[in-house]
Amino acid sequence: MSDSMTRFATRIRSSRRLALWFGFWACLVVLGLGLGLWQWERAADKRELLTSFESAPRLVAPETSPPNGARITVSGEYLADETLFLDNRIHADRLGVAVLTPLRGDDGRLWLVERGFLSTGPSRDTPRVSTPDGRVTLKGRWQVAGDSAPLLGPNREGKRLQHIDLGAWETPDGFAHAGWLHLEAGEGHLTSWWRPNVLPPSRHLGYAAQWWGLALTAMVVMIVGARRLSRDRRGHSLENKQETRS
Repeated sequence: MSDSMTRFATRIRSSRRLALWFGFWACLVVLGLGLGLWQWERAADKRELLTSFESAPRLVAPETSPPNGARITVSGEYLADETLFLDNRIHADRLGVAVLTPLRGDDGRLWLVERGFLSTGPSRDTPRVSTPDGRVTLKGRWQVAGDSAPLLGPNREGKRLQHIDLGAWETPDGFAHAGWLHLEAGEGHLTSWWRPNVLPPSRHLGYAAQWWGLALTAMVVMIVGARRLSRDRRGHSLENKQETRS
């Protein structure tokens, strides 16, 4: 191979290394910026959610679908035999279930009540819980039914559910609204465990700062490395020119 062809091949390899270097680190920069922006938007969503919960209305057995976080008061009778259990809940470092008992309201409509946490330990036996008889008055927070995480198997195992699904109860008329009441006060109330927000907005802002820090670091590495590659490329070109002249 002639010297000119060798120099040309060297320039091609150098250009290719430089392009690959830019491409790899540019992808990391874009990834960091994108994930940081996503966390920033999630923080805004969490602030909006918390604000809506703080300003949520107080309603008594509403006829129309209540908004997320509304404070609901409803009276009726528990359907104790229809109790199911939300599996694999953890509260205060204890393993257990959340107790889900339908309530037949005074007007005949059906409400699903999440009564609180019941410690079971690792046992897979059907949990036992006492349910009040007669008319009760309940107060709690409303959660609108939404999308849930995908399941790898069946949702129901005996009396246990992997996630809350109103379809798990075979009711001719269905429930009053698509959602459930997290009980805070009233007969049959157990230990409250549910919170409307798992991660505070500040945590998402911290994650955003981390991703943007990664993007900045990747950008610095990209620029510094590109300069070194360009300097090495110019050095090889200079050497080749000197060899040609000699």
